[in-house]
Amino acid sequence: MNGLTITINFFYIISAVLFIFGLKMLSSPATARKGNLISALGMLLAIVVTLLNSGLDYKWIVLGMVIGSIIGLFAAYKVQMTSMPEMVALFNGFGGIASMLLAWSEFHQHPEISVFIAVVTFLSALIGGVTFSGSMVAFGKLSEIIPGKAVVFKGQHLVNGAILLAALAGGTIFAMNPAEYYSAFILIIIVALLFGVTSVIPIGGADMPVVISLLNSYSGIAACAAGFVIHNNILIVAGALVGASGIILTKIMCKAMNRSLANVLFSGFGSTVATQAAGSGPQGEVKPATAEDVYYILEAADTVAIVPGYGLAVAQAQHVVRELGDLLEENGTEVMYAIHPVAGRMPGHMNVLLAEANVSYDQLIEMDDINPKMDTVDVCVVIGANDVVNPAALDDESSPIYGMPIIETHRAKTVIVLKRSMNPGFAGIQNALFFSPNARMYFGDAKASIQNLVGEFKSSD
Repeated sequence: MNGLTITINFFYIISAVLFIFGLKMLSSPATARKGNLISALGMLLAIVVTLLNSGLDYKWIVLGMVIGSIIGLFAAYKVQMTSMPEMVALFNGFGGIASMLLAWSEFHQHPEISVFIAVVTFLSALIGGVTFSGSMVAFGKLSEIIPGKAVVFKGQHLVNGAILLAALAGGTIFAMNPAEYYSAFILIIIVALLFGVTSVIPIGGADMPVVISLLNSYSGIAACAAGFVIHNNILIVAGALVGASGIILTKIMCKAMNRSLANVLFSGFGSTVATQAAGSGPQGEVKPATAEDVYYILEAADTVAIVPGYGLAVAQAQHVVRELGDLLEENGTEVMYAIHPVAGRMPGHMNVLLAEANVSYDQLIEMDDINPKMDTVDVCVVIGANDVVNPAALDDESSPIYGMPIIETHRAKTVIVLKRSMNPGFAGIQNALFFSPNARMYFGDAKASIQNLVGEFKSSD
């Protein structure tokens, strides 16, 4: 091993250490921002060293970094918080297609490869293609370019199985003699892109947090395989870290929904419940409330738990929510923010949303920690959340979400639900909480409704 190789591997080790420390810091809201910067520094070091080692002129490296940074900064500043899940889906897709194209390019230049390299080339192309097209479908569902509900048809599982078998057959033929079966590799890419579409369209919008996490894992696995293709150690390490962390997060998401990954991927959840009309399910009389009514309830409360959901992101109400929380604290009220693991459209969506509004990390309480003390909470304010607070998950065995752990807001002394209307949530299921004796419905746009509450508090001073 010459001196240059030793130096390159030394920098790769530093990059890997930065990745690991950054990933560890991402597990806590208090250190997540710093962890993201540390991981980005590790990636910058890895990219520069790799490109320099390949003989690329440093001027081209700088030019690429400048162009990429401008695009990244523009996207980061322009994207709305409501569009963050779509952006994550796009990033997953770009990672997948990058791995697929890298494997394709390497094979195109050097078709005489060993069986092992042929296998990892096949895996990189297959998983990368599935990740790309699947992420584009997820992006379309989240942005409502295509219907968010599950799209299922008779014999769908058989079709998906046949597509997967075709991919495996093509991969086997390709691995036996790569140089002579270039057409088999092209077939693998086409089948991979098709399989990504057919495997994601039957997944309903309510399951998107799990899908995004799984696709993130796929992109890491594809990158890891691509690292073996081009003999790049840091790409292998980085891909393995992303793949493993994505699988762990996917498992956490499934546990939070009390469903298996197979159930998420193959049950077509949403296709049946979407047919339920808004008026089906629990019925009863709702008790609407005005801003003044809610003000008096909150003003007299000693403890308030705010439960954010996707409606909070849609209304861009995170800043006024924090302002309301500050006013409640000035009034002597203990304020908490109860976070469900799958609230929103991506893992950690509510954490990111509240962090943007500078809500104290100490006030963010996970579902498992808030539920035991829910009986002592004076008021729960549910803002745009629906399925994650639906009591049907606990007591209605006929409900599609039965068994899913929820934030048990119905046990609080009073529940204030902020919604635009009585329409059901993303899963298409009516919420029994709306008809609970201790619930009051505060209708209207979440941001405007909370601004009215803030006005009530300020006018009373």
